[in-house]
Amino acid sequence: MNFETIEFAIDDGVARLTLNRPDKLNSFNAQMHQEVREVIKTVHKDDGIRCLLLGANGRGFCAGQDLSERNVAPDAEVPDLGESLEQKYNPLIRSLTSLEKPVVCAVNGVAAGAGANIALACDIVLAAESARFIQSFCNIGLVPDSGGTWILPRLVGHARAMGLALLGERLSARQAEEWGLIWKCIADDDLAAEAERLAKHLATRPTHGLGLIKRAMLASNTNTLDQQLDLERDLQRLAGRSEDYREGVAAFIQKRDPEFRGC
Repeated sequence: MNFETIEFAIDDGVARLTLNRPDKLNSFNAQMHQEVREVIKTVHKDDGIRCLLLGANGRGFCAGQDLSERNVAPDAEVPDLGESLEQKYNPLIRSLTSLEKPVVCAVNGVAAGAGANIALACDIVLAAESARFIQSFCNIGLVPDSGGTWILPRLVGHARAMGLALLGERLSARQAEEWGLIWKCIADDDLAAEAERLAKHLATRPTHGLGLIKRAMLASNTNTLDQQLDLERDLQRLAGRSEDYREGVAAFIQKRDPEFRGC
């Protein structure tokens, strides 16, 4: 597949999706949405892909929406931003969270607006020490979208989420790690190698079981304890029927490294 706004490659079970509009801080336009959508569909369908690594080229990760696509002149027709979310950003967030394979995100620079929330919708987020997270919506009169109002309170609590959303202040990668917003803050020069190492590691793990873990974790946000206990029972039943479970137990008993096939 040939793309203009992204790069895509598959190697050793890892799919690498790299945002590639560095001159625009990798902000999303219509073409990028279409190309990212095509790639994620491929990742969903290809059983040989066992981990998705999301990254970006240039000095920024993603500045969110490319505002040059918005005509807000006084005589212009009022834009329907809800339609943009319904058709583009919401399906993107749903596709990342519903992917029953681990998604690693490497934030190499500024992640602002929807760009920040797309990163935070991934399963494991690494950020370069120089990276910044900005809920910039308030600066142009908008509401945090792309799952921001759902993700932020669950990661950092109500008070911090409200401050980030209302003030639009830059949050450093180090502070994001301390607040529990991301998994780890990494030295700039080490980010790419660490993200690659982590993605390759996850691609060798029991993919089916990891997908069930994602499903359970997301469901816990709305389930009661009783509902979650029932879900754990049902998902554990599925996990226990997998080839990877058999291999994991056999390897443990035989005192060897497991060779998971992801099924």
